[in-house]
Order: sequence, then structure tokens, then C-alpha cells
Amino acid sequence: MTSNPPNLKTAEEMFQQGFERYKAGEPANDLIPVFQEITERQPKVASGWICLSWLYLLENQAPAAAKAAQKAVKLSPEDPQGRINLAIALLETKQPGVREQVEAAANWLLLMSDLKAEIVSNFEDGLRRRPDWPALLKVRSWLLEEV
Repeated sequence: MTSNPPNLKTAEEMFQQGFERYKAGEPANDLIPVFQEITERQPKVASGWICLSWLYLLENQAPAAAKAAQKAVKLSPEDPQGRINLAIALLETKQPGVREQVEAAANWLLLMSDLKAEIVSNFEDGLRRRPDWPALLKVRSWLLEEV
């Protein structure tokens, strides 16, 4: 078994630390490079792409968010947060497919109702970090009306 030198973290450790830093209120822009590295190290793990797309959305970088969210949805089509992020990014970049993503997220939330509180919390967090966010407000209203 090999061990990592003390200064080299695993992608999982980086993810946990990055997520904790986010929850502690660290600005999204400071965390984007962390999650970019996570997705480079683990390109087939959807959670890194979901977080990266969210951070891009918070920083008003919708084209980059759309690319990251598309990768997340491809890797984990059943994850409603990835689809929500993609719907917001598509709405902000005026691309088609918003309704498809909202409907898919709503369907997954019906099947996994235990995730609804987390999704509601993520919407609230997004509005705290980016008040009066038009695309998020639209997707939230569409999604929570359907679920």
C-alpha cells in the first residue's frame, strides 16, 4: 500500500475540505480552483462536477457552469442537483432544454423525497450568496410547484 506524502491530499479529502470551506462561508471564487483540481483528479465522479457547476453559477459564469453540469448529469442522471444546476445554467445562457432538466429533477425528487429538504436548503443558500438571482428563482418556483 502506498501512502500520500503529507502535503498531497486525496481527491476525497480535497472534496471534504472544500465542501467544509464552502459551508463555512468561503467565497465561491476561492473554491473554484479546488473543485477544478478535484474534477481533474476524478473526472468520472459526478459530485465534483455538481459542486463546480454550482460555484460557477454563484460567480455568474454560466457557460462554464453549463459544461460542468452537463458532465455531472451525464455521469449521474439521477442526481436532481446536477439537473437543477444545468437548468439554471441553460436558462442563464439562453439555451434550450431547461424544461427537460426541471421535469427530470422533479421526477427524481418524487422518487427520492428525502432529498427535497437538501434541495430547498441549496436554493436558500444560493439566494443568500447571490440575492435576487432570477434564474434560480424561476427554477425554484417551477420545481417546487411540481414536487
